[in-house]
Amino acid sequence: MISIPGQSGSTCDGFSRREFLRIGGMGMAGISLADILRLQATASVVPQSAGANAKGGWGKAKNIMFVFLQGGPSHIDIWDPKPDAPSNVRGEFKPIKSNVPGIWLSEVMPQLAKQMDKATLIRSMSYTPAGLFNHTAAHYQMMTGYEPGRVSPSGQLEPPAPNDFPHIGAQISRIKPPEVPMLPFVVLPRPTQESNVIGKGSTAGFLGAAYDPYYFYQDPNQEIKLDDLSMRKEVPKERLERRATLLKTVESQMPDMEKAVEKFALDKYYQKAFDLVSSGRARDAFDLTKESSKTRDRYGRHTFGQGLLLGRRLIEAGTRFVQVNWPAVANGNPTVDAFDTHAANFGPLRNLHCPKLDSGLSALLEDLDQRGLLKETLVVAIGEFGRSPRLGVSTSGNGNAPDGRDHWPYCYTAMVAGAGVSRGTLYGKSDATASSPAEKPVHPVQLLATMYHALGIDPHTIVYNHLNQPRELVDARFGDPVTGLFV
Repeated sequence: MISIPGQSGSTCDGFSRREFLRIGGMGMAGISLADILRLQATASVVPQSAGANAKGGWGKAKNIMFVFLQGGPSHIDIWDPKPDAPSNVRGEFKPIKSNVPGIWLSEVMPQLAKQMDKATLIRSMSYTPAGLFNHTAAHYQMMTGYEPGRVSPSGQLEPPAPNDFPHIGAQISRIKPPEVPMLPFVVLPRPTQESNVIGKGSTAGFLGAAYDPYYFYQDPNQEIKLDDLSMRKEVPKERLERRATLLKTVESQMPDMEKAVEKFALDKYYQKAFDLVSSGRARDAFDLTKESSKTRDRYGRHTFGQGLLLGRRLIEAGTRFVQVNWPAVANGNPTVDAFDTHAANFGPLRNLHCPKLDSGLSALLEDLDQRGLLKETLVVAIGEFGRSPRLGVSTSGNGNAPDGRDHWPYCYTAMVAGAGVSRGTLYGKSDATASSPAEKPVHPVQLLATMYHALGIDPHTIVYNHLNQPRELVDARFGDPVTGLFV
């Protein structure tokens, strides 16, 4: 038997991830990885004509690295300093120059400041919450391109469900699978979470479990266990190769029996599944011991930094969409690395959060650029929202300390780079207190539309949900791709 690891437990439709990614007895019992690949090939997608959208970065990206800073990092204290604002807005940090004239960052991001010639900052991200003003609702919208439609009696969103809108990575891996035998969509190093709601918006939803991401929930700063990414000792690769050769011979000499032996035949979908595991490509990509100590130190010897390095290795190996989640969860304790800085903002940002964010993002941009990967990899770093410009106020019903900042979706910042994105520029502008966009507002759904666009996928492509109803990849009410980001 060959197996690929997955998260223990069950998916929303009752099957465990491990069961969906297991090859056993050539698929004679249950659904195999080959079956999943076959289902993916027959899934219905109705592409729309790119039309006028086929411009400004169209098709420049081969893959996407989505850095999701869950918890809501403070834009004014990291990306968009306002030194001339009142003291209860500007906070404790001073601005520093970047290597691009006119672009200033907060003093807690000195290494990223040296890499800003490779990226664009969108300082006009903005949306008005529909209903719930919390992290989970924002996660769902940021990852699916649709507003959440249901809440539970507690006021929190319901857990992941089979009728959810699919994560963008699931849609992409369905429409544009990898060109080599590799995992198409990977999420690491832990799920998104708010309180007891885990992974909302992070599944394939109505596309079905075959398109769920590969969840790699290990700390890459610790020893990574690769046992499940290896051949089982009792079934060596040579034995499987001999079996494959025998089946090819049977197929060629008994074509009339093709339907009868479909479950046993080595068709192209089994071959893809076999190649994925036997090639060792995935196993090698997860092996950080193949990186030099200098490179690992540059990213930072912490969960976030090593997660970004692992993401780069997956992209390099052929994964189409990698999502690296900030490892501390919403509603966490900011003194142990959560961005949810209601109770304390400046100490945690200065001493914990930003040193890790700074080393990881700066190393990622530099590394991708030096390897030539930034030309074809779209990098997006963003949280679900920013933080209130005024200190100590309540904007979402939460209590806040005098130096704490509450949720603020009305204006915040995203960093984008690669795949034809303009280098060393600003897009949009916030007002004098970073409270609202002054120029070129960008809705987060537009940013998802831009990701599709960069891969050469029209975000208005029609897919059919579990009820066979037509749906666009993203909610068209919120606009088209931001083509002005590209050269």
